[in-house]
Amino acid sequence: MLPLKKSYFALGALINLTVFAPATEADLEAAYHLIQHYEDVLTVNRPQSEVMTINHAAGEHVVVVSALTYQLVQTAVNVSLQQLGFNVAIGPLVKLWHIGFSDAHKPSDRAIATKLPLIDPQQIELNEQQHSVFLRQSGMELDLGAIAKGYIADAIRTLWQQRHVVQGIIDLGGNILLVGQQQWRVGIQAPDRQRGQMIMRLTTDAAAVVTSGIYERHLQIDGHDYHHMFDSQTGYPIKNNLASVTIIASDSLTADIWTTIAFYQGLASRKLIAQQPDLAAIYVTKTQQIYLTAGLKDKVELLDSAYQIQ
Repeated sequence: MLPLKKSYFALGALINLTVFAPATEADLEAAYHLIQHYEDVLTVNRPQSEVMTINHAAGEHVVVVSALTYQLVQTAVNVSLQQLGFNVAIGPLVKLWHIGFSDAHKPSDRAIATKLPLIDPQQIELNEQQHSVFLRQSGMELDLGAIAKGYIADAIRTLWQQRHVVQGIIDLGGNILLVGQQQWRVGIQAPDRQRGQMIMRLTTDAAAVVTSGIYERHLQIDGHDYHHMFDSQTGYPIKNNLASVTIIASDSLTADIWTTIAFYQGLASRKLIAQQPDLAAIYVTKTQQIYLTAGLKDKVELLDSAYQIQ
């Protein structure tokens, strides 16, 4: 079967969608229109969206949202309350640093300290009957950036299944979801190389393969490199020896959540991941060491001799 592929720019990244015959370009366009709709509703990088309506109303009033938005916010809050390193209330910090945007800067310790009390998921009030959300403190902001791509990728898979697409690849810029019962091969990006240079190849059944790394968005100031994944306890980017984490899961939403948790907890998260069904991880350190969770060793092929599998 010959592949049909189209590229788009959305969600702040280059999106690559691929389907195989008998699927058609109409299936690709339907997926792109779905991405546009979800981005319109969930983005925090525009003045208006359903999530921004919640943020604008912080400390003032309840906001009723669509089922789509409520479901994702509810999931994000529930995970945040587990205090594993994922925090949907991280918005004030993200906006303060603004890493990945032209006005990115290193804020003062004082500015950071003023934001920390606002990063509290316990101050998010949900009402499932009304599909309403209320941020109790003025200045609070939701940021779904660590979870939205996974949610959208899963929605595209559902759409394609409804359209009888048998095989396809959803690539939302670091979030890959493989559709179709066959063996797939996925390259793992080298964190210290140009985009497209791979350190290893993973062979997997249909799955979500999601990578987060310090190379994706970062800020260099005074000889220091600051990445975009924040520690809500300190207000600074997470500090550990990891360069990237790749999670393999049955759905992209789960993989998205666990890349954040695994990056926050570092190699110590291997024990926690081992307790989750159908979850696996590939850790790449800044010192070019690779750590795999159980069951992956026979599924990977090292492509770069500078790296070592531990």
